[in-house]
Amino acid sequence: MLELKTPREVAAMGVTGTFIAESLDDLEHRAHPGVNLLDLEMRARELIAQRGATSCYWDYAPSFGRGPFRNVICLSVNDAVLHGLPHDYELADGDVLTMDIAVSIDGWVADCARTIIVGAPRSEDERLIAATEQALAAGIAAALPGNRLGDISAAIGAVAAEYGYPVNTEFGGHGLGRTMHEDPHVSNTGRANRGLKLRPGLTLALEPWFAAGTDKIVYDPDGWTIRSADGSRTAHSEHTIAITDEQPLVLTRLSQPAAVS
Repeated sequence: MLELKTPREVAAMGVTGTFIAESLDDLEHRAHPGVNLLDLEMRARELIAQRGATSCYWDYAPSFGRGPFRNVICLSVNDAVLHGLPHDYELADGDVLTMDIAVSIDGWVADCARTIIVGAPRSEDERLIAATEQALAAGIAAALPGNRLGDISAAIGAVAAEYGYPVNTEFGGHGLGRTMHEDPHVSNTGRANRGLKLRPGLTLALEPWFAAGTDKIVYDPDGWTIRSADGSRTAHSEHTIAITDEQPLVLTRLSQPAAVS
């Protein structure tokens, strides 16, 4: 069931989104060669506890995976792209790291992912990350009232095609608000002018993710970490947005609109 949010509720989600943006900045500054993924997990726990927020991942137990996630952030390295289970691994120079975090503050959720390069970058990795960021920007630009969900998907897919990256449709964006996953599903490719009509108050997590060489995925033995099937590197960019009467609002950036009375 779709739940359209009021301007006040959207502003509340923006408070959560600002915290997530600040947290990702903090973690990005700490992600150097030699840093252990478990250190980043513990720092994320510390930030969440200090803010009085609630992790959406701690008790996350979907049909895949093995029981509750029992961590507060997904940390995916190189060919891992989604639901990377934090583990004892020291980051190496040139690693591609995706950080994906969702929390709730005062009952309102936001969700955001960022892919960075640890240490010295490779040009092909920079290109892959840029593709996801441009696809995300294109999806956001298409999120206008009166457009349809397929317009967002088509805009994301067009960027992937331009770069020559295949698109997996098993995992994509989603609605969110009071919980991390709500209707509708937002595919990372699709047909324009199809699907749900976008209305003010609809809040979505848009999250294009691409692997350099395949649209097929495999799971680690941990039951959580999702990797490219061919071992090629991956990237993932995500923002939480709100449809408004005019331009979409990006709620997981540092600057947010003033609260609505």
